[in-house]
Amino acid sequence: MEREVRVRFAPSPTGPLHIGGVRTALYNYLFARRHGGKMILRIEDTDSQRFVPGAEEYINEALEWLGIGIDEGVREGGEYGPYKQSERRDIYRRYVKQLIDAGKAYYAFDTPGELEAKRAQVANFQYDASTRGGMRNSLAMPEQEVKALLDAGTPYVVRFLIEPGRDVVVDDLIRGKVVIKSDILDDKVLYKSADDLPTYHLANIVDDHLMLVSHVIRGEEWLPSAPLHVLLYEAFGWTDTMPSFVHLPLLLKPDGKGKLSKRDGDRLGFPVFPLEWRDPKSGNISSGYRESGYLPEAVVNFLALLGWNPGDDTEVMSMEELISKFSFEHCSKSGAKFAFEKGKWFNHTYLQAISDADLAELFKPVLLANGVNPADFSDDYISRAVGMVKSRINFVSELWGHARFFFVEPEAYEAKAVKKRWTAETPAIMAELIEVLKGLDDFSSKAAEPVVLGWIAENGYHLGNVMNAFRLAVVGECKGPHMFDISELIGCDATVARIAKAIERIRISE
Repeated sequence: MEREVRVRFAPSPTGPLHIGGVRTALYNYLFARRHGGKMILRIEDTDSQRFVPGAEEYINEALEWLGIGIDEGVREGGEYGPYKQSERRDIYRRYVKQLIDAGKAYYAFDTPGELEAKRAQVANFQYDASTRGGMRNSLAMPEQEVKALLDAGTPYVVRFLIEPGRDVVVDDLIRGKVVIKSDILDDKVLYKSADDLPTYHLANIVDDHLMLVSHVIRGEEWLPSAPLHVLLYEAFGWTDTMPSFVHLPLLLKPDGKGKLSKRDGDRLGFPVFPLEWRDPKSGNISSGYRESGYLPEAVVNFLALLGWNPGDDTEVMSMEELISKFSFEHCSKSGAKFAFEKGKWFNHTYLQAISDADLAELFKPVLLANGVNPADFSDDYISRAVGMVKSRINFVSELWGHARFFFVEPEAYEAKAVKKRWTAETPAIMAELIEVLKGLDDFSSKAAEPVVLGWIAENGYHLGNVMNAFRLAVVGECKGPHMFDISELIGCDATVARIAKAIERIRISE
């Protein structure tokens, strides 16, 4: 009988969720939904020394913003909880004891100082079959001494017993069969008595088994731990329910070599976190895609194509389309360069697709931030204004630079445009234009344009000079959408007032 598809995304709350982790979560989600399965969010907080307050909440908020739905988790609940590893201590103790009783793991009492001394004494020291006999552990010490140390509450760790001379086979859905010699593996720590918590290696395997995880989809950086996890499944006798492994390619620097880092984002000016993050210790703020003006749909689309393709040239895809097309057959084995400029292109594309009314709602906080009360303008007015300029932007924040003049009349005029377009004759011509505009019965763009152009031709004026002076007076510079669309929206009174103001201001400045 085929197993239900159950995948898990299992971040540690040690800081903000990196964009590479977001892609891993996304691929888990796409695969689960593609196969009618479940998406589990498990918080792996066994590393108590690296726990960062607020990180768990950040993870949940980021996934929610991106539309990556969770079926089971700390917030959602589920029949296989708790979904936070720090709340599963009793469960892990049982499985640690099971491994020790079966001779698959052992106690080690080496202090941090003793281990450091051994590393200084032995080049490339590794705690394994070649060195464990000379260390302070239950394999090398008399049973009575081990018991006395345990009874006395001496700190210890439990290490997994790796037998040398084996070929460990990892079947990966992207990379195929990967064979690792067990000789290169050390006896990993599975449990630490100091905080009564397992390490990632044990907790990960136990929880995947108990939560019926069918596919483990994670980043390439976890590939070296896969052989150990295969051996742990064997040690527990769980090979029949071992999940399928999928190790995703790395996200690489946009330039040069190596894995994408926060420093790359700082250096090149793009976020590497989904949401803005304020470090609780230093107070330093790191930018996020949401606060930088990216739409969640654009981020999802952009990330999905970093290491995967749909099998054709399609680029713009909704979440539903991504789900319908997603498969690991089209995932790359090699790393994907983080082409952040392509992310801007996706955001531009998605901004063009949303309605002017929805874009206007996104723009209202930008208006407030620039001292303009959106309530002073109708929703229709704001929608029409953004609709005229949205083809020029990649981010909502850029609307202000392109649409400012719709909401605030110019207080200054671009010097180069004044020098080129405002001559000694211009004030008189602009005064005539005021009378032409005031005489219009219909101030719509369609009606006003032929009348004004007819007046220019009739008087033998230079079309470019007159229209650019008109634009300079109303906008403050010789840029923007169609001039008569602008004048229609701001209305006759505002248009005339701005021209009159320009006549007075520019004349005085000369």
